[in-house]
Amino acid sequence: MSQQEVDVEFQLTASHLESALDEIARRDKHIAAALEKVGYPEERRMHEPSFEHFLRIIVGQQLSTKAAATIFGRVEAALQGDFQPERVLALSDEELRALGLSRQKIAYARGLSQAVLEESLVPSALAELPDDEVMAQITRLKGFGRWSAEMFLLFSLGRPDVWPADDLAIQAGLHRIKNMRKRPDRKRTDAVAKPWRPYRGAVAIFVWHYYSNAPM
Repeated sequence: MSQQEVDVEFQLTASHLESALDEIARRDKHIAAALEKVGYPEERRMHEPSFEHFLRIIVGQQLSTKAAATIFGRVEAALQGDFQPERVLALSDEELRALGLSRQKIAYARGLSQAVLEESLVPSALAELPDDEVMAQITRLKGFGRWSAEMFLLFSLGRPDVWPADDLAIQAGLHRIKNMRKRPDRKRTDAVAKPWRPYRGAVAIFVWHYYSNAPM
């Protein structure tokens, strides 16, 4: 994969989602029925690859969308909208805790800031790397596991075949779409998605859409 040329354009556009899901629906009756029920998802492009985006991922870990937005708003105000690693490092632990960051997230934010300053992570360069190398660079950072890297690949880079099999909402959505007896684990979730290559990113976004919008 690392020898292949990388398409740096964001690929999970609204038109790609529709064409990919139409193709999958022709192969999979469960996806076809689910698509009939809730329709196509909207394009979900978050942010350009940047220090700010990675800081946003740290803030949002294990929080509701609303709580994450509130805390990130405080961080943005403290930095005066200037998302530079030096500015984060200049804030004391007490100041960061007052914004709503836990001790663990403060350590992650400082590690991220140091990595960007030392250029062991160059966010703007990640778009030129294949998925496996992006995953390797991100998961080297303290506080960034596989799930965080997959979210970056999907919503910042728009990579079309990323499949976050550990995501609980993906597992719960598949449970309902596929009429499974119990919620699938990572291994089963991966196996179910294998026939959907190379469109698993579109299906992931659709499964989240279904999970949020389909009547129980």
